[in-house]
Amino acid sequence: MTLMLGLDTGGTYTDAALIDEARLDARGGAIVAKAKSLTTRDDLSRGIGAAVDAVLGDTDPARVSLVALSTTLATNALVEGQGAPAALIFVGFTAADLARGDLAQVLGDTPVISASGGHRSGGDLAAPLDLDAIRTGLHAIAGQISAVAICALFAVRNPAHEVAIRDMVRAEFNLPTTCSHELSAKINGPKRAVTALLNARLIAMIDRLVASAEGLLVDRGITAPLMVVRGDGALVSANFARMKPIETILSGPAASLVGAAFLTGLQAGIVADIGGTTTDVAVLSDGRPRIDRDGAAVGGVRTMVEAVAMRTHGLGGDSEVTLAQSGLIPEIHLGPRRAIPICLLLHEHPDLRDVLRAQLHNPRPMATDGRFVVGLRPDLLPNGELRDLAQRCIPPRPSAEFTLQRGGERLVARAVAQGAVQIAGFTPSDAAHVLGLHSAWDVGAAQLAADLFARQRGGNGLAMFADGATASRAVLDRLIRRSAELVLDTAFAEDGMGGIDPARDAVVRAALGGHSGLLRPKLDLTVPLIGLGASAATHYPHVAALLDVRDATPADADVANAVGAVVGQVHTAFEVTVNVPQEGRFDVLTPDGVRTFTDEGAALSHASDIAGQHALAQARLAGTDDVALTLRTRRRSAQIEGREQLIEAVIRASASGRPRRAR
Repeated sequence: MTLMLGLDTGGTYTDAALIDEARLDARGGAIVAKAKSLTTRDDLSRGIGAAVDAVLGDTDPARVSLVALSTTLATNALVEGQGAPAALIFVGFTAADLARGDLAQVLGDTPVISASGGHRSGGDLAAPLDLDAIRTGLHAIAGQISAVAICALFAVRNPAHEVAIRDMVRAEFNLPTTCSHELSAKINGPKRAVTALLNARLIAMIDRLVASAEGLLVDRGITAPLMVVRGDGALVSANFARMKPIETILSGPAASLVGAAFLTGLQAGIVADIGGTTTDVAVLSDGRPRIDRDGAAVGGVRTMVEAVAMRTHGLGGDSEVTLAQSGLIPEIHLGPRRAIPICLLLHEHPDLRDVLRAQLHNPRPMATDGRFVVGLRPDLLPNGELRDLAQRCIPPRPSAEFTLQRGGERLVARAVAQGAVQIAGFTPSDAAHVLGLHSAWDVGAAQLAADLFARQRGGNGLAMFADGATASRAVLDRLIRRSAELVLDTAFAEDGMGGIDPARDAVVRAALGGHSGLLRPKLDLTVPLIGLGASAATHYPHVAALLDVRDATPADADVANAVGAVVGQVHTAFEVTVNVPQEGRFDVLTPDGVRTFTDEGAALSHASDIAGQHALAQARLAGTDDVALTLRTRRRSAQIEGREQLIEAVIRASASGRPRRAR
């Protein structure tokens, strides 16, 4: 029996599923074993290793012919605003371009080096490249960054300047680089800069994940190739993922959609995958996820990465629970930041129980009660105050210590954003432990956290809840209601009614609240609701009941991501554009420059050859030898003097195949 091992590293759990390759047509019957372990962010290999050991048991590792890994780490990092420090080299653009689109939002305090250079839309030189200015700028910030993103004007039409900068940075500064033309063939410069910058910030994180997985597989005697799930559900080799980590955003959600189709056999449905940090909602149609050609949107930012058409929200089982102080009676607010559940924190640090008890006996409730700062891997940080803070918070320290220090809260916020520390606090996972819905971790600690949260006061000066159990029920009710709103948000968008906000629309609120007067509003979904994730079986029957829709949560919903990771295919695509700047001239824009033809057929044929060659080469690099190639042409024409004349043609070559196996 040949086995395939699927792994998914999420914000809270690392899942594993062992699949019998010969029984793939049996769907659920193909799952030989499954297991879960805690994701260990300080050392990912420990969590992955625990999941692999549990799922393999006594199985001979030599029987594993393929390993595939999906992950939500990149998605979570973008949602939570985390990532390694990187610089943006912006060539040929104006200062106004920095404020366009999502670029200003993504930049924050990112150092930007602007320089002359770039090309025109036809690929010809716009201005000479000023490498000396870039070199000088990098010397000034070299110790502050760990990667570089490069975006030059019209680099997708002529990448020469991006390539020259990349080669200089690697040779003289030894820093990982990301060129915008390597990630997208679209011409929107600021959006390409966004995608390249996010990619640069994720390189170190995904490299650590892949290295951890590769190392432990070797230790376990597994010689099978390691594949990684891309955001469109396709599989790519580990080295391919290292080069383009941005393409792993929505990796976990994409795997979950593939897993949902595999486990349920349904052709249509709304899939909602609730993890520790995010809830990802998408539509399954004709048994496949729809791909968003406009680019994945994560954390409110639109990228140029083709991925599943997924709406990602900062809501999960480990969402930080806070009170929105907007009136006399504050509202419960969940996320978008993930917090380490107190029941998990005290499971690993039981001595912190005395801190919670002391806070509970304090007659004056504090906003920092039940909150801790937890240090993460100081050895991976450069010397400085963030590293000192991370070191100080091993073991975890109460948040109250930092509110008393000048600038302490700002320092902690910056450390959280850069992944140096994490916050621990009351979460829906704690609430579920209090109510007896979960018991994996420290129930007593969850009760203490819930009691502390219940004491928080509103604007009227009164305690918010009678006790911890009441507070916990309110938190889970809020999670269920918010989950239903997110499902409706996706349904409205799919039906072209994206302007409706389910959380604010009076009719929707009345329908979800069960209003019955002269009007009795009701919302009907025409497809089943497929809940996925570790807590799906706990929450999504209630979500389905609230929406009055069939609950199609599969039996193995808790490891759907790991299953979906290993049943996918390798898929790559490459586009080549043919421009017609004047009648009788056909410019083929290739990665090696512009080649001009006088015959339309010859130009299109050359473009097809180049697109096919690159798609096939990328597919082999991505991890497959058995490749099928398809070509599609998108033409844009105009009527000129009664004749249809080509203005532009885009040839898209797609290559796909099953991943290589160990022999």
